[in-house]
Parts: sequence; structure tokens; C-alpha cells
Amino acid sequence: MTGTLRSAVAELVGTFIFVFAIIGAVTSGSDLAPLAIGFALMIMVFATGHISGAHLNPAVSVGVWLRGAIGVVDLIAYIVAQLVGAALAAAVSFALWPASDEPQKIEVGPAFLVEALWTLVLVYVVLNVATSKDHPNNSFYGLAIGSTVFVGAVGLGGISGGGFNPAVALGLSITGHFDWSAYWLYFIAPIIGGAVAAVIFRVLNTHDKLPATDK
Repeated sequence: MTGTLRSAVAELVGTFIFVFAIIGAVTSGSDLAPLAIGFALMIMVFATGHISGAHLNPAVSVGVWLRGAIGVVDLIAYIVAQLVGAALAAAVSFALWPASDEPQKIEVGPAFLVEALWTLVLVYVVLNVATSKDHPNNSFYGLAIGSTVFVGAVGLGGISGGGFNPAVALGLSITGHFDWSAYWLYFIAPIIGGAVAAVIFRVLNTHDKLPATDK
């Protein structure tokens, strides 16, 4: 298996494991849930980064596409794979845990702001540590990306639920942790944040341009 198909399958598997871990962590009610979520992302980034770049998040894929590191065919394949992986993770989770009795209560304005803002931070970190030619073959990118999600979950999770990822939000909507009526917010706000992060990266790294090509 090679090319776009190989990358898409890696994204599906990685997102499945990541979202399944999130559902388990959230359902456990443990105070360590944010740490578990950050570590889950970290290990999946290290596990699949060499295959697909380990986006595991449509907002990251949009940012990487706008940065010029992937082409439009890969972008579409990645997003479809991520959403399918998240939906499958939610479906499998019902074999172990019941659906949530009550979704996260949010206020639309503050939730939209933090979902866009912290996804901007996440995608900005990804672009700088995982795609910049100034950090070739670095060994810290997984820890940096996972830690970013951990910080966001602890600091902002109480406002929006800490999705920062349309695929994660899909999985948590299926399991009842997020309200379906708010899914538009969890999809649009992170995409906006990811796009803005790509613009900032390109402005600050004019020496580091890549031609967008598909695998």
C-alpha cells in the first residue's frame, strides 16, 4: 500500500485510536483525563507521523494544506478518513460504555472563541514543529503537539468541552458528550483557527514555501 491510500488509512487508524481513548478518558471521570488525552495524541503522532504526518484532525489538515505541504486530493482523503475513524471509535465505544446522559453545556460565543483560538495554537505548533524545514527530523514534535492539547483541555475544556478537532467533536457528539445542535460550532471554529494559523506561519516563514502536491 502506498501514496494517498496508505496515508488515509493511517489517518483513519490513528484517529480511531485517539478518539476511542478520549471517549474512555472522558467517561472515566478521572481528574487525569486531560493528561490521558494529551498523551493519546502524542503516541499516535509518533506512531503515524512517518506515514501521513499524523494530522488526526481536519483543522490540522486544512492548515497543512494552506501551508502547502499536501495537495487537495490528500486534504479530502485525510478529512474523510479522520471523520470515519472518529465515527467508528464512537460506535465501538458503545460496546464498553453507555452514551452520555447529558451533553456538555456551553455558551455559543465563548465556546466558538476558545475552539477557534486554541485550534489556532494547536495548528501553529504542528506547522512549526512538524512541517518546518528549520526543524528537520526532530524528535520532540509529538510531545509538543500532545502537550498543546493537554494545556487546552485543562485551561479551556470547561468552556467548550475542549474539542479543538472536528473529528473528535463528531465522536463525542455520537456518544452524547457534545450536543448535536452545536456540532456546526465544533466544525467551523477549528477550521477557522487552523486556517489563520497557516496564514501566520506563512507570514513568519516566507523562506519556507512548499509546492502543494498529492502523494
